Order: sequence, then structure tokens, then C-alpha cells
Amino acid sequence: MKINKTNAARLLDKAKIAYELIPYAVDESDLSAIHVAESLGEHIEQVFKTLVLHGDKTGHFVCVIPGDHEIDLKLAAKASGNKKCDLIPMKELLPLTGYIRGGCSPIGMKKHFPTYLHETVLSFPYVYISAGVRGLQIKIAPTDLIRESQAEVCRLYAL
Repeated sequence: MKINKTNAARLLDKAKIAYELIPYAVDESDLSAIHVAESLGEHIEQVFKTLVLHGDKTGHFVCVIPGDHEIDLKLAAKASGNKKCDLIPMKELLPLTGYIRGGCSPIGMKKHFPTYLHETVLSFPYVYISAGVRGLQIKIAPTDLIRESQAEVCRLYAL
């Protein structure tokens, strides 16, 4: 089966970063990272979801957290230099990032935003992130993800 390269994959190729594109069956009624992990047969802690937020001081930023957790807005605000922040409305995701819900990658957005990765990312030899479309994940080493997304590693939810 031929897998079409996404913008995120092309950027990883250009940076000479090793990764794998892993397809999975999309369930339009369940776009959760938990469904993705089950489809891949992987632990949910290794399947990260990408969230786009807006802070009161710095504007838009990106948080990448394990798929079974909820972002702690206070911790996200603190990490990003804001007093408070909120997830952006869903209708803003595509125009802002170029990605749709269930297919948002921290790599290859229309514009680079400050990016924060939850600290557990360093606990694994590889993690999964969206490749930029529903039905396709990128399997990548955490250090390569941090480098390519220019991310800061920090705590984004209470343990």
C-alpha cells in the first residue's frame, strides 16, 4: 500500500530525521488518541496528541501530551509565559495550522508556534504523533521530535 507523504514527513526527510509512517483505520465517530493507540496496538502513553492554545500574553502556542491525559491550563500558561490560556475554538484550527481535528501534527503547521512537549516524552525510545492527516501517525524518537518541533520539554498536566 502506497502511503502519501505529508508535509510533516517531507520536513523530517529534509532534516534527515529517521521516522516511520504508520497507517491506522480512522473511525470518524472516535478521533481520540485512545482509539489511535488501540488501532496501532501501542500503549496510550506513547501516542501523543497535539493541542493548540491561545495565551493572554504570547498568543498561540502548541502543547503535545500523551493521548490519555487532559492539559492543565495553569501549567500550560506558566510554561508558555502566560497568565492564562485556553484551547482555541475548533473552527480556528484549520485556518491557523493547516490541519484538521484528528490530524494535527506539531510539525509542519502553516507557521511555527512555540511548542511544549510533556516531560514523559523522554521516557520512551519512540513516540507517535499525527502525520498531519487522519489515519496516519509518525513514529519518531523523542529527541528528534524535540529538535524538529523546536519544543521545550516541561510538565503540562498534574501527575
